[in-house]
Amino acid sequence: MSLYDHNPRLADRFLTRRQMLSRLGMGFGAVALGDLLRQTGALAATPAVQAPISSVNPLLPRGPHYAPKAKRVIHLFMNGGPSQVDTFDPKPELTKHHGRPIPLDLKTERRTGAGLGSPFKFDRYGKSGLEVSELFHHTAQSADDLCVIRSMRAEVPNHEPSLLLMNCGEARLVRPSMGSWVTYGLGTENQNLPGFVVMCPGGYPIQESQNWQAGFLPGIYQGTYVDTKHTDIEKLIEHVRNRYTDKTQQRRQLDLLNKLNTKHLEERQKDAQLEARIQSFELAYRMQMEATDAFDVSKEPEHIREMYGIDKSVQARQILIARRLVERGVRFVQIYSGGNHNDANWDAHGDLMKNHTLHAGNTDRAIAGLLTDLKRTGLLDSTLVVWGGEFGRQPTAEYAQGTGRDHNAYGFTMWMAGGGIKGGISVGETDELGAAAVKDRFHVKHLHATILHQLGIDPNRLAYFHSGLDQKLVGVEPVEPIKQLIA
Repeated sequence: MSLYDHNPRLADRFLTRRQMLSRLGMGFGAVALGDLLRQTGALAATPAVQAPISSVNPLLPRGPHYAPKAKRVIHLFMNGGPSQVDTFDPKPELTKHHGRPIPLDLKTERRTGAGLGSPFKFDRYGKSGLEVSELFHHTAQSADDLCVIRSMRAEVPNHEPSLLLMNCGEARLVRPSMGSWVTYGLGTENQNLPGFVVMCPGGYPIQESQNWQAGFLPGIYQGTYVDTKHTDIEKLIEHVRNRYTDKTQQRRQLDLLNKLNTKHLEERQKDAQLEARIQSFELAYRMQMEATDAFDVSKEPEHIREMYGIDKSVQARQILIARRLVERGVRFVQIYSGGNHNDANWDAHGDLMKNHTLHAGNTDRAIAGLLTDLKRTGLLDSTLVVWGGEFGRQPTAEYAQGTGRDHNAYGFTMWMAGGGIKGGISVGETDELGAAAVKDRFHVKHLHATILHQLGIDPNRLAYFHSGLDQKLVGVEPVEPIKQLIA
């Protein structure tokens, strides 16, 4: 008889009083529902199109629907909403209306003032002649690799719903985040690191961890948050080193814990949260072998650190970490610029020139370094880089005598690079003042569909059956990717 065998016990044949009442109470409803589904024929319905998930490790790599152009994503999230007319969507006509009433019926959150011309100069860059603001002079050196989408639109000009829409595809209801959907669909290439990493210095952004939630997907697909204000590896990733037991002892402890947890799980009908907790123990153990190296930018050559400008800002350091993560097989990396809602971000209601100069200054050189570095190593072809915020900003001054801009969800700019995206072009247009998208208007869902498409995922097939529906990142109705920008 082994250590884990024992003689049959009478206690194992019975339910506890709580279990019995629970099953009786819920059981009658389940019996009635089963009969109803049988009568209507729904019981034999075809299940949702889902990714084949390994019961041993749900993060194991899985095949896409078709040959992918990209294998991984870096999402540079400019939290707060950068102004399109001051960054990548020049509007000479707006300059002519500076200080004058705008001849447009604007959709705004609150009353705004006169036209506010951009204080920043635009130039043409690269062979393509793509126009970019001086705010992103360094990034513009890679203009021929950028595809600028100038006609993005969201739904509501408020941060909370717009962040959730951009990150999770739904502004109101609890839904899995984009990174969670991607790792659910494809798994990840490195089992010693999380498949989905989120870096945000100094705390959570608005809506906090909902931005990288797994929602109704298994919890293992939730993003792993890292506070990049820390430089010490042991503060950056808590408990990354085990100082109390060696690897052999730790493995034996985890094996025993896994046996106990698995038995507990089987008695609770495969509870998703408990299953995710078990997987998290295993992932944490594996991370001790590789995370220390992946997050240590001091191992980079001096000229690479200089290229990113890591001595200038925390943003530069986390963008360099992003490259180190994707080259190690992490599937989805999201980086917040101005992420902490207690600190300043891109939400320039006041002095726009001061605000955007600060945040662009913290990111421009590092983004340029990232694009150059990915291209140098050959990773840009298989890495999709996405830049933008949750919405844009109005062409008018925030107040009668103001120098800031209000929120604008009706026409804003994002750009993509690498991963099978055409470079050196812009698609879509806003009106002559930059107030709203007027040509080739693309909803956030079209952006999501494009990202999934480039990863080899059919956005209308990747689904998870929940609440009686085949739920998808792009919603129930079919959504097409933005074909104009696909190489």
